[in-house]
Amino acid sequence: MISLICFLGCVAFFTVSKLQSNEIEDLKSQVSVVTDDVSSGSNYVEPPVNFVELKKKNPDIYAWINIPGTVVDYPILRRDGDNGYYLNHTVEGKTSIYGSIYTEDYNDKDFADFNTVVYGHNMKNGTMFGSLKKYRDKAFFEENCYINIYMPGRIMKYQIFAAYVWDDRHILLSLDFSKEDIRSSYLDMIFSTRKMNANINQELTVTEEDRIITLSTCTSNEEERFLVQGVLIYDSREEN
Repeated sequence: MISLICFLGCVAFFTVSKLQSNEIEDLKSQVSVVTDDVSSGSNYVEPPVNFVELKKKNPDIYAWINIPGTVVDYPILRRDGDNGYYLNHTVEGKTSIYGSIYTEDYNDKDFADFNTVVYGHNMKNGTMFGSLKKYRDKAFFEENCYINIYMPGRIMKYQIFAAYVWDDRHILLSLDFSKEDIRSSYLDMIFSTRKMNANINQELTVTEEDRIITLSTCTSNEEERFLVQGVLIYDSREEN
């Protein structure tokens, strides 16, 4: 009986996994477009995502994240008034342990903050932010070092400079990044990290005037988070 229950549980888990994966793939196929990166003579770019169609699916979608070399290729959502909603809801609004890739209202939705924190579950099958664990490997860290963020009429590119385990403190509530000295000491802390499985690009300069993105996911230890961080190196909106 116990074996049967375990078997049925596994079947149910993999069925849900497959359905969740199919939903995302269907969404990608419906909203992907083929376009040049930058329109000649203009700072307006057409991202490879159809945000008009995305908004029809869910108006909470406001950006898209793509990390070459990983399976991370998902919409980013935010539910105003409920920061935890997409912790356990899909893009379609269905309850699911997979949740979605999302941000909280402690960040603005224009990626103009010093540190924009993006959350996603560390799924064992590698989906959502499950593939971020690969950044524990130094070779992978060095070879797959870019994060693309797409928004309507805008493309941003970040270069990854850090991947390490941090504690479970809420970054945006624990640190006042409006203060220059806090931003500076925070970066010093990152670049002085010497933990096992931590990878830091010491050759890349990141200052308190830069804008960074933090991808945050859980680990097997409930008191820890695994972070992958990149610094903004290109923003089509700021091109002349």
